[in-house]
Amino acid sequence: MKLRDLLSSRVRQAMSVAAIPSDCQPMVAPSKGPQFGDYQANGAMAAAKRMKTNPRELATKIVDALQLDDIAAKVEIAGPGFINIHLKPAWLARELHTTLDDERLGIDPVEKPQTVVVDYSAPNLAKEMHVGHLRSTIIGDALARLLEFQGHRVIRQNHVGDWGTQFGMLITHLQDKMDAEGGKVPKLSDLETFYREAKVRFDQEPEFAQRARDNVVKLQAGDTTCLGYWRTFIEISVAHSEEIYRKLNVTLTHDDIKPESAYNDALPGVIKTLQQQGLAVEDQGAQVVFLDELADKEGNPLPVIVQKSGGGYLYATTDLAAVDYRCHQLNADRVLYFIDARQSLHMKQVFAVSRKAGFATDQVSLEHHPFGTMMGEDGKPFKTRSGGTVKLAELLDEAIVRAEALLADKASDLTAEEQKDAARKIGIGAVKYADLAKTRTNDYIFSWDSMLSFEGNTAPYLQYAYTRIQSIFRKARIDGDSLTGAIALDETAEQALALKLLQFEEQLDQVARDALPHLLCTYLYELSSLFMKFYEQCPILRSDIATQVRDSRLRLCQATARTLAQGLELLGIEVMDRM
Repeated sequence: MKLRDLLSSRVRQAMSVAAIPSDCQPMVAPSKGPQFGDYQANGAMAAAKRMKTNPRELATKIVDALQLDDIAAKVEIAGPGFINIHLKPAWLARELHTTLDDERLGIDPVEKPQTVVVDYSAPNLAKEMHVGHLRSTIIGDALARLLEFQGHRVIRQNHVGDWGTQFGMLITHLQDKMDAEGGKVPKLSDLETFYREAKVRFDQEPEFAQRARDNVVKLQAGDTTCLGYWRTFIEISVAHSEEIYRKLNVTLTHDDIKPESAYNDALPGVIKTLQQQGLAVEDQGAQVVFLDELADKEGNPLPVIVQKSGGGYLYATTDLAAVDYRCHQLNADRVLYFIDARQSLHMKQVFAVSRKAGFATDQVSLEHHPFGTMMGEDGKPFKTRSGGTVKLAELLDEAIVRAEALLADKASDLTAEEQKDAARKIGIGAVKYADLAKTRTNDYIFSWDSMLSFEGNTAPYLQYAYTRIQSIFRKARIDGDSLTGAIALDETAEQALALKLLQFEEQLDQVARDALPHLLCTYLYELSSLFMKFYEQCPILRSDIATQVRDSRLRLCQATARTLAQGLELLGIEVMDRM
């Protein structure tokens, strides 16, 4: 059982004995500092306010009834009624020993697994992935990994853009290129350049734009020639994105793609359902749903267009079909959307219409988890020096090159191949962690120097902490995975490290609940920092250290290494034994 849950259960029992209403919460949380114990129970204040009694007196009643002799060395009341709980080092040691006997570090799969659909990445297949796709891809993947680790059934949905006007442009430009080259299909390795050429023509040549729109109609009608060209672009784009996913160490595969086009046949049914329920009404030739719950300040309901006057469909229509599919075909309990904050209103509209129309079942949780923008060091959206969009492939390549240069400046006994592999892990890990470590909803500044630093809350710092532990094992000439000795926590630094290790599962639960991976990053950074303090204050391999003490401290090293490796794996970041 998790420490917080165990303590909450005991405090709740004591509150019941003290005749406190059962709906009053124990409010147990890790203490803000060691002077306040290891955990604090702060429920006495809220309960006292409700019961109109003195909070310190109520806290005294709770403490008198609290059964913690097997767990706590000391329980004390502080201030107006805070209950500070100091855990027994021997109890912490036994709990940590138990977790190390389990390959999952004592983390049991959830009792009631859910089916969780995670919608993330979703690049536009008409062009190459750029930095704007990074946050959705890596945040979504971290949550998918974590939820899967907890035992939930995770269904990844890569809702790629593979339909619409942009493909009409590309098909038309391809046809013109082929006509100019006698029917020969040109090389399309640089899809970004090809897309820009088509876009310029679409904006500047009315005749080309009309042919492009005509090709969209043909494509949607199933024209064989247009579909053939469309598939060519899709295959190139998918191959490109899958290469990016492999380089990023992201778990998305070809089987996870559920593109916009997959819902094309369902769109007429979406409109029919909305019309039959009286939700969609004609307005200036278009089909519109008016949402009173999202009305403006004057009380005017928000219009959501679901079909254009010409019969065309919109993103909202496709998203409604996707909700219906995920709820009624995939039987989702939760649907998590990792889409940037600029789409917040759109997602509110989709969710509201889905609820009213029954596309979303009553039990499903529809969750938009927005994120901010990656900014350059000038405080503006991250661009190339010429002001263009930064290709994601080029950004990742540069990260690896910079990591190689960083390692080249450090003394190392790695072979050339090992150094290349380490540079890849450091570079990619640095880019991912710099993003994941920031509060998801905030914008953040992209800085090569800070993300590749071996100091502070960075991936290289955590990776180095892991390699430091592996070097201890090598120096001791032992296999870190095979350690089985007892653990003793005699020093303050040992106790602080053990407590932090035992809070791992609590942190995972919060990240899974709130979809905030920065909380896991903060935990791993604090764990690494506590390990470094332990390493400095508690000698391990020094000749005058007793064997039992050495073995116990090696076990703490083992627990830290395994927790770091597991935590970083859930973030999609690799570790290495040597750096």
